[in-house]
Amino acid sequence: MSFSSTTKNELSRINIESSCCALAELSALVRMNGSIQITGMQNINLKFTTENAAIARRIFSILKLLYHTEIEVMVRRNKQLKKNNNYLIVIHDQEISQRVLDDVGFITKDRKNLFDPSYEMPAELISSRCCRRSYIRGSFLGGGSLSNPEKTYHLEFVTNHESHAENLRDIINSFDLTSKIIQRKENYVVYIKEGEQIVDILNIIGAHQALLKLEDIRVLKEVRNNINRLVNCETANLEKTIEASMRQIESIELIKKKLGLSRLPDNLREIAELRLEYPDASLKEIGELASPPVGKSGVNHRFRKIEEIAEELKGGE
Repeated sequence: MSFSSTTKNELSRINIESSCCALAELSALVRMNGSIQITGMQNINLKFTTENAAIARRIFSILKLLYHTEIEVMVRRNKQLKKNNNYLIVIHDQEISQRVLDDVGFITKDRKNLFDPSYEMPAELISSRCCRRSYIRGSFLGGGSLSNPEKTYHLEFVTNHESHAENLRDIINSFDLTSKIIQRKENYVVYIKEGEQIVDILNIIGAHQALLKLEDIRVLKEVRNNINRLVNCETANLEKTIEASMRQIESIELIKKKLGLSRLPDNLREIAELRLEYPDASLKEIGELASPPVGKSGVNHRFRKIEEIAEELKGGE
């Protein structure tokens, strides 16, 4: 099961705190994966479709809690490409269907906007913080997805209405988050890519088990990245040390051949002899072996002098 499905299953088991929160969550589900069937004389039925059994139970429970009406649940096997079952939740009672659509601010009682429903959430339904949290939860259940955090950090909500995307973005950002919108073909995607903000939004909607798992993965990835950075840094430093040592030995051998190390000043001769004896030693280690000991900068200065002498000998040739 994907990380996204596991998160949705967890959210579907959350206890409904109050009727206002249930209505806010239902409002999101209506806008995300609800559909209206219009029959003769403009009779309407409200339907919900999902491939997740837990979400289907969640929708059923909310409708039963708020409206105490008969609800039909159907399961259809999608035989193409061996896909999952489709769960269809239907309210056949047109008065209840109309009441639901009016309560969530989607279709007005006079049905003047029947063919142009409102995808913007009514402010009075999300005036409290708990209802805004429920609305975001319902939006994730209805049209959200979460990538496997071991690969990448990406949480998104997909809708085919720009005004809906803008409204959802503003509601999410009211919690000090920075969700953004991008158009993907005919859809509008509200997304968050930062791991820390995804953790925040999981906390907001109540997915605490998913949050803990994501945090564990983030910590492991951070430790792994830190180790890789340290290893890369140590490798780079070792390569620099080896390259510098080879360059210094080359200069010392040239001086030894052309001039003789005995012709060097005592401080330079000592450093040169130590380098030949300890070719893999760092500047700090060379300095500690000198008598008296010399600091790293002092050793580096003496090697520069040796290399300058070698360059002069090369120039003379």
